[in-house]
Amino acid sequence: MYISNLRKTAGLFAAAVFFVSATVTSPAQKAAGKKLPPLGPVNRVPPEPRNWEDHTGWTSLFDGKTLTGWSGAPEVWSVADGTIVGSSSDAIPSGTTNLIYKVSQFANFRLRMEVKMEGNGANGGIQYRSHIVPVRDRILPANPTEEQKARMAKAAELNKKHAAWNMTGYQMDFNYDNRYTGQLYEQSSERGIMTYPGQVVAFEGHGAKPRVVAELGTGEQLKSYLKKDGWNEIEIIADGHTLTHIVNGHVFTQTVDTDPERMAASGYIALELEGPGTLRILHRNIYIKKLP
Repeated sequence: MYISNLRKTAGLFAAAVFFVSATVTSPAQKAAGKKLPPLGPVNRVPPEPRNWEDHTGWTSLFDGKTLTGWSGAPEVWSVADGTIVGSSSDAIPSGTTNLIYKVSQFANFRLRMEVKMEGNGANGGIQYRSHIVPVRDRILPANPTEEQKARMAKAAELNKKHAAWNMTGYQMDFNYDNRYTGQLYEQSSERGIMTYPGQVVAFEGHGAKPRVVAELGTGEQLKSYLKKDGWNEIEIIADGHTLTHIVNGHVFTQTVDTDPERMAASGYIALELEGPGTLRILHRNIYIKKLP
């Protein structure tokens, strides 16, 4: 009887397996059983050439006349001749401060603008997927000079004054001598410079060191694409874990950030200005296109 019951149970199990396998089919199996229409000729549609002036489907973040929607230190940020101007001088130093677009936060997008720098010390950037945070104290270097002490004390004073606009997050960096233009820097973070110009870098976290996975060009090659005293066309593409920085139609950096503890999925967009000296950074034609 035991053997008979065992055979009966085995038969029922086999029937059940057959029923499940017969009723659960993949899309490929379903398609395989159908007669598909003939495959026509390949109809590749070539991409249109790059057109910086085409703003179809884009949203303007700057009306060209006012700072409506933006928030920043009024002595630093202004509008002149259809541009947003960030200014710093020895008399009224800006320190490191931001003009934040407060209307909305953004996750996946393409962001475009034109940027021009004036003054040898000009240093700025574009914050994205960033957040407002309290100002953190800076640790003095070992055996600091009196000049270092004075400079850091002045920076701390300015940071306190502009605390309402202090941010942490991804930044596309640029500076007048173009040493850092296009790099990915993480503001107010221990990661600091994440990807130098000319690199594709992967950040995986879990204790793993970041790794260069490709090269995009040498520093001299990338500098040749820049307009030191003119308007530069800047584009940032933030799509999931992949962050791409483009200047004048050339990819300067790409970063794949899958660090589960540090990767930022969304946040504010802001313009950053960093002294010292007498300088101006101008921004115009600021557009964004959201991605799925």
